[in-house]
Amino acid sequence: MDLIIKEKIKQVKKGDQAAFEDVVTFYQHKIYQHCYRMLGNAHEAEDIAQEAFIRAYMNIDSYDINRKFSTWLYRIATNLTIDRVRKRKPDYYLDAEIKGADGLNMYSQLESDNILPEEEVENLELKSYIHHEISELPPKYRSIIILRYLEEFSLQEISDILDIPLGTVKTRIHRGREALRKKLRHV
Repeated sequence: MDLIIKEKIKQVKKGDQAAFEDVVTFYQHKIYQHCYRMLGNAHEAEDIAQEAFIRAYMNIDSYDINRKFSTWLYRIATNLTIDRVRKRKPDYYLDAEIKGADGLNMYSQLESDNILPEEEVENLELKSYIHHEISELPPKYRSIIILRYLEEFSLQEISDILDIPLGTVKTRIHRGREALRKKLRHV
């Protein structure tokens, strides 16, 4: 697949906009999911994912064709999400957690036609709680944990995406896991 993407990027660099549509189609869900995991908000994730593709297109000439395109694209998306987190003002959304309600959000207050089996509910709650705790980590640890364990990137790919040394990646993964372990020790 990397060869196909490289060919599409070569076409984009020559001015073929339709080739970039194919690239967007291939990566749009992955980039959206990455942004969503970083931000925890679907609307913001859509905005940032779209912005990442716009930036990639506008700066396609600076992309080194000898490197992996996905790494470059994920770096753009990660930097944009970190910027958004830093600038974020408190906002309230239906998927925002209700204070003092142990992981419940406004959606949980809406009636549902589906009754889930107890075990599935517990798994969903646990998964939601873990994702919430990940989202509470400082951005430098959050991005590392998401890229490594949710996006399943290799250490070298993470190093390339975040443009930091491999040793720093390993240290941040260790520290991020320790911080997460402390948050989840009572689970």
